[in-house]
Amino acid sequence: IHALGGEQDIRKMGGLKGTVKVTYVTFLIGTLAIAGIPGLSGFFSKDAILAAAYQEHPAIWVVSLLISLLTCFYMFRLLFLVFFGTYRGKAHPHESPLVMTLPLMVLAVLSIGGGLLNVPHIFGGHEAMKHYLSTAADGIRNERPELSATTEWTLMIITVALILLVILFAWNRFGKKATIDPEADELPFFQRLMARKWLIDELYAKLFERPYAWLSTQLDRTGERAVMVPLMMGPGGAANKAGQLLRRLQSGNTGFYLFGMVVGLIALLAWTLYNA
Repeated sequence: IHALGGEQDIRKMGGLKGTVKVTYVTFLIGTLAIAGIPGLSGFFSKDAILAAAYQEHPAIWVVSLLISLLTCFYMFRLLFLVFFGTYRGKAHPHESPLVMTLPLMVLAVLSIGGGLLNVPHIFGGHEAMKHYLSTAADGIRNERPELSATTEWTLMIITVALILLVILFAWNRFGKKATIDPEADELPFFQRLMARKWLIDELYAKLFERPYAWLSTQLDRTGERAVMVPLMMGPGGAANKAGQLLRRLQSGNTGFYLFGMVVGLIALLAWTLYNA
């Protein structure tokens, strides 16, 4: 995104591996780790999660495996569309500065070697990180028997084989020749529905945004303009008009002031004689 001046549409990317080499290499390592390629950190964590899921119930393992395969597919789809093929945008790609690429390098190193902190027994390890964090799970005990080594190896081989097939499928569709989805309006109904995120945005607008906007308009029209504004401006307007009337008496004409004093004295004398 930074390399393309803020562009976030992967349909306008492509062929960037030769331009943003550091970002590409770190992104590739992260993608391989997330996919669960053996030896990387994601492999060990995914294998442990899937083994625990199978230990709980095979159906949970199947669902978890399908979700992990979907993750693998969309990550490699992203990788191929962004970094492979030819550039489809109009910006001028450039590598990000070190302040952005250095954290990527650190994460890439951890993605490569992080799994070595908790190598399982099946690979001759001692699960050091698991024992180190065991106190965080006090009170949580798994009463189910441990899986046999044969079962663990079988599940692992099935998972890795399916992951490799998914990567091959993603490469054939998006790596060899980028398959760019058309605009949402040009897709069939079901695909258009998914492209528009199941119309969640439109539904949110109808249920919340539009009613809130209508309520705000009504409150502004009735409460603000019809009630609050007159209530606040009324006393101020009355004081302003009274001030304008009184200001006319302050004309600066000395004769007018003397005339006023005489009229006042006559009125005062008349009132005194009337009440005598």
